[in-house]
Order: sequence, then structure tokens, then C-alpha cells
Amino acid sequence: MKTNLITKEGHEALQSELDFLWQKERPEITKKVSWAASLGDRSDNADYQYNKQRLREIDRRIRFLRKRIEALKVVEYSTEQEGRVFFGAWVGIENDDAETMYFRIVGGDEIYGRQDYISVDSPMARALLKKEVDDDIVVETPSKKTYWSITCIKYSK
Repeated sequence: MKTNLITKEGHEALQSELDFLWQKERPEITKKVSWAASLGDRSDNADYQYNKQRLREIDRRIRFLRKRIEALKVVEYSTEQEGRVFFGAWVGIENDDAETMYFRIVGGDEIYGRQDYISVDSPMARALLKKEVDDDIVVETPSKKTYWSITCIKYSK
């Protein structure tokens, strides 16, 4: 199940991508397709074929972003969250082997390309939700159980 939550920063990033594709990249590619089409035979025209394919990719991404942005609910920081792990929290954890991790709990649309973000739908995030500093958690995955202790909780305000 994919949660339709997103941080304010994540929403702004998706909106920026949509704006860039719609206002800058799509018009540029459309010009290239028109220019390449004006050269004549399109079957042997690599510029035309490549840019036409790129235009389809852009249009597909624009459609996806418009639908996804509409479906998402932006979760703003609230002072009631302080001291406990909720959506948008930066969390530090440590296990018995002194292995540490520090990450932010965000929506699934925000995790791509980020090593320091985890999805709120992940087993780790589910185990952390509503916990406090020094609480111990057990994270169960199909392959093993791991035990962690929460060392810090912070929020971007």
C-alpha cells in the first residue's frame, strides 16, 4: 500500500519538476521535432525519431505528475510532533553492534535519489512511528529481526 503523504519540500520538488517539463523542456523538444520534421523523410531522420520519443516521455511524466500531485496530501510540521517520531521526522538510531543510521521519514514519492530518506510505508518507519528518544524498536523483515534504539528526533521547521 502506498501512502499519499508528502512533505512540503517534496511537494515543491514535484511541482518544480512539472513546471520545468511543461514550461521549458517540452517547448524546446517541440521546436526540435518541428525543425526535424521540416527536413523531409522522417523514417531516416534520427533527430526527429529521438525527439519525438523524448516528447512522448515528457508528456507521460507530465500526466503522471499532474495526477500524483493532485492525489497527495502535504503534511506540515506541527509542534505536537516534538519528541516523538511522526511523518517528516529526521531520526537517528543505533543497534547493539554500534551501527548507526540517520534518515528522514517521508512519502514514497520522495525517496528516489536520496540515501537519507525512507518511505513511511517501510518496515523501519512503521516500527518507529510514535516512539520517543531512547525507545527500543524491533524491525521485522522477511529475512531477519533487528533491534534498534532511537538516539535523536528532529524536524525541519
